[in-house]
Amino acid sequence: MAYNGYAIDRYPDAAEICEKLDKLIRMPIYGVRPEELKKYEEEYFDNKCARSKEMIGEAKTIIPGGVQHNLAFNYPFPIVITKAEGAKLYDVDGNEYYDLLQAGGPTVLGSNPECVREKVIDLLNTCGPSTGLFHEYEYKLAKKISDLVPSVEMFRMLGSGTEACMCAARVARLKTGHKNILKMGGAYHGWSDLLAYGIRIPGTKGLQSPGVPSYAFGHTDEFFPGDLDDLERKLKKNKLTGGTAAVYVEPVGPESGTWPVTREFIRGTEELAHKYGALLIFDEVVTGFRIGTGGAQSYFGVDPDLTIFGKVIAGGYPGAGGVGGHRDCMQHLGAGLDSSGKKVKKAMCGGTMAATPISCVAGYYTIEEIEKTGACEKAGRMADRLVAGIQASVDKYDLPFVVYNQGSICHVDTVGTLHFSIDWSKPWQLPKVLKETSLRQKEMEHMGAAYMAEGIVTLAGNRLYTSAAYDEEMIDDLIERFDRAFSKCGKLG
Repeated sequence: MAYNGYAIDRYPDAAEICEKLDKLIRMPIYGVRPEELKKYEEEYFDNKCARSKEMIGEAKTIIPGGVQHNLAFNYPFPIVITKAEGAKLYDVDGNEYYDLLQAGGPTVLGSNPECVREKVIDLLNTCGPSTGLFHEYEYKLAKKISDLVPSVEMFRMLGSGTEACMCAARVARLKTGHKNILKMGGAYHGWSDLLAYGIRIPGTKGLQSPGVPSYAFGHTDEFFPGDLDDLERKLKKNKLTGGTAAVYVEPVGPESGTWPVTREFIRGTEELAHKYGALLIFDEVVTGFRIGTGGAQSYFGVDPDLTIFGKVIAGGYPGAGGVGGHRDCMQHLGAGLDSSGKKVKKAMCGGTMAATPISCVAGYYTIEEIEKTGACEKAGRMADRLVAGIQASVDKYDLPFVVYNQGSICHVDTVGTLHFSIDWSKPWQLPKVLKETSLRQKEMEHMGAAYMAEGIVTLAGNRLYTSAAYDEEMIDDLIERFDRAFSKCGKLG
């Protein structure tokens, strides 16, 4: 195989995968048979996770829903994790799990690597987690990212990916003088009012964003994933209402590739954005330092004007977000002067706990270790092996599930929930789509429970991330566990 430093040996055929997903959502729902789900609930969750169940029950009286993070909402109840190490997680009841959640994607080295932890402990023994003043690793981390990611001439650390996406929009408006923002339908760029539009399912507009007033989306629109013609139509339309400041793209497709897109599409977004005077913004919160040390942009050969970074640049530690890009764009995040001393408009941007010593030290040594050990490539090899094994099990049980990976980002789509879309020229279809996606979401959660009972932690029961902490023996064990879960599946209803 020829990975050549990237996690991807061969980029998947996006059109073929989308065709399979189109077929999946037209089929009856397949999932864990009700009697088997009941066994999992009684034999595993009730008997072996009693302390988690009790603790979450108590937490619900203080914390809305019982947990503080959306990723932790699992069926039938959240599991309480007490230890994370390498490829494994351990819960309060002493149960062991393979970690394919990877904190939502950033732990490319695996959880809590010693080489990073030692540096963090040393920092805590000397400087402490935060001072509010400059620390040398702010420069070292920014330099490391700039050296590795082709488009990043300058870098600004922030507290989260959501903050970075907000900040990038302000920079884009100042740089271009334009008003409007375009994003790929279904993509997630954080939960700010501006970008909480068209999330999860293309065409949803503001339907998935309760609490956000419709006027907040006055200058935000979405374009259909994989459709350059639709993108150009929206760019032309925006010329009449203040122009387009930025086109936001998740480079492997919305929601980390749950709706995969082609190389040609990604390259086309760069051409079209610049044709209409917009900045191209790559959201590499997941793909950055996972597809490769140069990000997905290096793999695809695209030069975005701005790049969004997330959790990985703090090594999974708090304070995990940032924006980098071309110098003429990034000057709007400076002290009001460009490199020549000329005054420029400064974007409103802050964050008291951004770029803390602890986040910068953790990020620097995480990225250094990824670079030094070829972690992206190793995680990709493990993903290829895992997906091949899962596909064999799916075929064995004659299940319609769609299995694929883009490097170490893996998908086992059992119901196609995120492959639906809404066509507003046919508004009468809306109730049916919302009902169908709700039913399928429920069954996706049941699959996640089956995996959990087999000792596998996933993201929402359909997305998996491998890390460099895995070896072939672990992957083969994982395949056997998935196989047991699939053996309990069939057509429902």
